[in-house]
Amino acid sequence: MTTIVEKTSDGNVYRAAKTYPVPDVDVLTLLFDSRHCLAKSDTPIHISAADPSLVLTTSRARNLTQTTSAALRKHFDIGVKGRGQDICSVISTGHYLLPVAAYGIIGAGGVFSAASAASTASELSKQLQGARSKILLTVEGTREVAVKAAEEAGWGTGGGGRVLLMSEGREWELRAIGKDGQVGKNLINESDRLQWQKITHPHDLENSLVILIYSSGTTGLPKGVKLSHRNLVAEAVIPGDMFKSWISDTRPDFEYRTLAHLPVAHIAGIQGYLINPFYMGGPVYWMPRFDFAQFLEYNAKYKITFFFTVPPIYLLIAKSPTVTDQFKTLEIAISGAAPLGKELQHAASQKLGGPDCFISQTWGLSETTGSATIMPMGMSDDTGSVSPLLPNMLARIVDDDGKDVEPGKPGEVLVTGPVVCKGYYQNDAADRESFTGEWFHTGDIAEFRNGLFYIVDRKKELIKYKGLQVAPAELEALLLSHPDVLDAAVIGIEIDDGTSEVPRAYVVADAMKISGQQIIEHVKNRVAGHKQLRGGVVFLDAIPKSPSGKILRKDLRALAKREQGAKL
Repeated sequence: MTTIVEKTSDGNVYRAAKTYPVPDVDVLTLLFDSRHCLAKSDTPIHISAADPSLVLTTSRARNLTQTTSAALRKHFDIGVKGRGQDICSVISTGHYLLPVAAYGIIGAGGVFSAASAASTASELSKQLQGARSKILLTVEGTREVAVKAAEEAGWGTGGGGRVLLMSEGREWELRAIGKDGQVGKNLINESDRLQWQKITHPHDLENSLVILIYSSGTTGLPKGVKLSHRNLVAEAVIPGDMFKSWISDTRPDFEYRTLAHLPVAHIAGIQGYLINPFYMGGPVYWMPRFDFAQFLEYNAKYKITFFFTVPPIYLLIAKSPTVTDQFKTLEIAISGAAPLGKELQHAASQKLGGPDCFISQTWGLSETTGSATIMPMGMSDDTGSVSPLLPNMLARIVDDDGKDVEPGKPGEVLVTGPVVCKGYYQNDAADRESFTGEWFHTGDIAEFRNGLFYIVDRKKELIKYKGLQVAPAELEALLLSHPDVLDAAVIGIEIDDGTSEVPRAYVVADAMKISGQQIIEHVKNRVAGHKQLRGGVVFLDAIPKSPSGKILRKDLRALAKREQGAKL
């Protein structure tokens, strides 16, 4: 199933040949009370990877959702003024009870908003203030940062009683942290339950607010992305029904098992760990944080069959000698969140499961609730594409003037459809910049060829050299193809003419094995003249990246400015 292009009044519009019905239900009803999910009441859904005796079944998750909703309503008035009004922030490492916090917040009528567990107190404080959060949930490992952030946000000493400590063990507990740093009594009363409000009206589902996710801020300040019940349900149902059809037709004995190793502050964690396991009827094993050795161990131990992960982890898989047969049960491997060069795609695929386990690429953003493209099961592509368009979605590719380009030409991707977010939280300027009517401007440059999309790079990250464009992602993929380069990033460095930039590579490599000049020659022999590394090569111990694996180019630009200042 590839993507087709049609001539319409809007121009060249791309769409999938098939669509899937999206049920008119809220996300909690989808998970716990619908025929669409494969999970049964006794299905183990959330399991601790470190201690698999810690298990949440569907029925147990349902009960804890209702008791959590009741506690949040009773003690903090979450949802009293109506749905979607109260932002409830969470900073936590991964644990098998974390989903209960999310479901409980939504069930009370609140909005779940996760922050990266790697956030500093200052970063978290800004997010709390920007979201106007009502409460903050944390675990012991992030407690100190949470309390300090709440104090900086003006909540009072110790967080003013609005910072709640979550349990991570066998029993589910929520305890308020007092001014003296002591925790209070458990607020969860399992005999006190609040049933979530079931929603079936399409307008209410479309215009609800249940998740507030903050963009990674790789090129600027993070923005709060508003996701609705419709967004989350559509992102579960459309790819999920494609997957279930493949299982029914070709793999009736397939057992879904995945591993939670990405942050829940990232859309992949929200959709992939909180929702999709219910839909596919199989467990997710929770890691506190990503650790490569444990990641390998758990994939083997729990016979993981499905995972989505990010290019830096596929890079580790491709280049690490410790990877042997840990992925022999893996059947579905998907990459997203950042570009994956086809050379790395091939190299990592060779170290995964059987010969049929070839990494497919998906493309999307927080603003598209995750995947906006997806590779249908049973299909594969080894040309570096990010797959066909997700069913039910429409896309256009336009130039800088907003005019449609012809297929095969690069341009910015615009999308519309049921997974596109409801805009940005209290940020009208960002809404005006990013939306033209129903069309969302993704900021990604792509080409459409042979029914597939190919991402060139982020529009704001393209390097302009004497009127020609250079895509950092292309050079990064080329650099990573060298066996002595362990990681790489490319940015543009301004030159004296004031109008041009030249590419500079930052690499992780052993300078005793390969020199900067050898890296420059490696690139020189493989790309056009305007793409050469005229800005030189800089060796680093590590490439700065977000928790979801995106290169933090703003950090590299700041480093380049410091380097330039030191030379003056």
